[in-house]
Amino acid sequence: MTQKELTVGILGFQGAFKKHKQAIERLNHKALIIKYPSELEKVDALIIPGGESTTMTKIWDEMGYYALLKKFDKPIFGTCAGSILLSENPHDDRVKALKKIPASIIRNAYGRQVDSFVDEVRLLFDNKPFKGIFIRAPKIEKIKNGVEILGIHNDVPVFIKFDKYIATTFHPELTDDLRIHKYFIENICLKEKD
Repeated sequence: MTQKELTVGILGFQGAFKKHKQAIERLNHKALIIKYPSELEKVDALIIPGGESTTMTKIWDEMGYYALLKKFDKPIFGTCAGSILLSENPHDDRVKALKKIPASIIRNAYGRQVDSFVDEVRLLFDNKPFKGIFIRAPKIEKIKNGVEILGIHNDVPVFIKFDKYIATTFHPELTDDLRIHKYFIENICLKEKD
């Protein structure tokens, strides 16, 4: 059986969107850096990279993204700031979250840039640890029924799934390890496309 080729969009305003693009292409799928709202129609799934969630909120409002993303009914993967934007409660009135994942996620919960760190994440679907790169990382404070924990660091959830949405509070795109992008493609996107 040949695998279907997907087109995964990556919002290209902030964060390591080029690294996400490389990861998707290494998994033999098309990646499209999204710069205009109309490009959302061309993709089978979407990645919201890290960056600064309050700045992304402003960009989304100014460029007309927010309403389209709110209606976007395809798989979405959010990393770091992207996880905050997918959450139900971002704990900051300046952040206009999409409310796709019923979770509470706190911005910069581990501190400032100097408090960034690298440590092992335990993936609950794989025995091998994942190198978690936490940069001004948010923290998943509360999750509601139906949210599945897929990865933990020091007994705290750092990778969650709800329906067709996944979120990591760290940056898997900054490693050469494709397991999380592969999980998104194989366990969310391809199943959704069938």
